[in-house]
Amino acid sequence: MRAVIQRVKFASVQINNKVVSKINKGLLVFLGVKEDDNEKDVSYLVDKVINLRIFEDQEEKMNLSLKDISGELLVVSQFTLYGDCKKGRRPSFIKAANPERAKLLYERFINETQKLGIITQHGEFQAHMIVNIENDGPVTILLDSEKQF
Repeated sequence: MRAVIQRVKFASVQINNKVVSKINKGLLVFLGVKEDDNEKDVSYLVDKVINLRIFEDQEEKMNLSLKDISGELLVVSQFTLYGDCKKGRRPSFIKAANPERAKLLYERFINETQKLGIITQHGEFQAHMIVNIENDGPVTILLDSEKQF
């Protein structure tokens, strides 16, 4: 699994000009699922995301996690995180999980964060979404459950 995480002051998802979810201070997570990902990948990323110390403490050092600040989470599925652009000019998405598998693990990610008491909102799987972000910092972190970066 891959995640692009952005620290935000506000984020929302619109579908057909209607806001379907929104958060205040917290993290926006674009989540991509690979063909052979499983529950271990979900657990790894959930732990990383909610415990990343990327919020500033009183001394303005990145020392606090989402849990520490009681921040909110907005999770948006994004299969394009597995786009391979090594050949040609059109990305190949062959490594991305099929929609059924991806949706299952995407929903598992959301459920796991909610079970841990994190206020978690989400986009709509396979929908065309408009994501509005008020980036804070900006702070953007890349995570990969295979620890490629």
